Amino acid sequence: MLSMAHRLWQRARTLLPRHGFFFDRPLVLFQSDDWGRVGLRDHEGLEELQAAGLSLGEKPYDFYTLETAEDVAALSQLLKRHRDASGRTPCLGMNFLTGNLDFRKMADAAFREVLWRSLPDGLPDGWLRPRLFEAYREGVEEGVFWPALHGLSHFCLPAVERQLLAETERSALLRSLWKAGTPYIHWRMPWVGYEYWDPSQAQDERFLSEELQANAIGAAVGYFAKFFSTLPRSACAPGYRANADTHKAWAHFGVHVAQNGIGTLTPPHLDEFGLLHLYRTLDFEPALSQDLTVERSMHAVEDSFARGVPAIVSIHSINFHSSVKDFRSRTLELLDEFLTALEAKHPDLLYLHDGDVYDLVQTGCYMADSKPVAVGMTKRSFARGTVAKS
Repeated sequence: MLSMAHRLWQRARTLLPRHGFFFDRPLVLFQSDDWGRVGLRDHEGLEELQAAGLSLGEKPYDFYTLETAEDVAALSQLLKRHRDASGRTPCLGMNFLTGNLDFRKMADAAFREVLWRSLPDGLPDGWLRPRLFEAYREGVEEGVFWPALHGLSHFCLPAVERQLLAETERSALLRSLWKAGTPYIHWRMPWVGYEYWDPSQAQDERFLSEELQANAIGAAVGYFAKFFSTLPRSACAPGYRANADTHKAWAHFGVHVAQNGIGTLTPPHLDEFGLLHLYRTLDFEPALSQDLTVERSMHAVEDSFARGVPAIVSIHSINFHSSVKDFRSRTLELLDEFLTALEAKHPDLLYLHDGDVYDLVQTGCYMADSKPVAVGMTKRSFARGTVAKS
């Protein structure tokens, strides 16, 4: 009975009026998922999977691999060519997975259990990315990257462990991928779920328990702190699957901002745990959409500005990959065009990251290059889906 009441409350709370924050000038943020997560192990892994009978190439995520230091440097160089009204560069919020599968140890165990290798301990054996970690940290130091938490793993551990025990075609597929150094290809096997969400359970029971979520988040935060020498201030759940238990755990471990996926134009607002919720407003994913245009992207941004909410751009790490298929070149070309159009049309725009918005709602200003930048802000009630143009 308590469980049912809890679920009903969770549903009702999303419909209650909230107090949101609205801003008097154009604010632009970039949020990017999946950094640090290994996928297809370059051309060698491609050949191994093809030899195992997988026909790859039907969808872009068949070629998801892992960024290289050159990919990261090219992105950094592009961002440094642009400036906002305060003279600051755009800043890409990079959501990191802090664990990968330890394929060597798993092979020693006949691929019958899931074993982790934390990001601070390096990439799995067979994965070569010279100077990648240095490239991450250099971009953070230069202010063009801002690290945030995605999780420990992108898939749901209990869901995968259950399939391993079942000894079916699914477990055979998992082992074929793992032998080639690839954790999974989600669109081919959605039953792996997302870290805090198990699709095989009843609809009202798909989120993992509060205890399991807290344990996973605690481990991920610990690895993040070891890797970046700081705690994450912002987090985005894999697949955007998060509930109140997720938010409670994030707040407990020092996270201040909860990132949410695209939906209605919802303004930033605080929840009962003190988390500031931000909602993405635009998919900018050249690797996934051949129809993407800067013109349509600008329309979505203008809609956000007209309502006084930040334009929050979603752009996943796959868009910058180049080692198996060159997604990077087209992405950088379109991103350069997009940033140029933004700056030309809105000379008063400001590029922020999640932490800046949190500071804004707390104090009315944020720090850019060691100088405070004030932004006019109002706080008013809203119901989801009813935010009108100002």
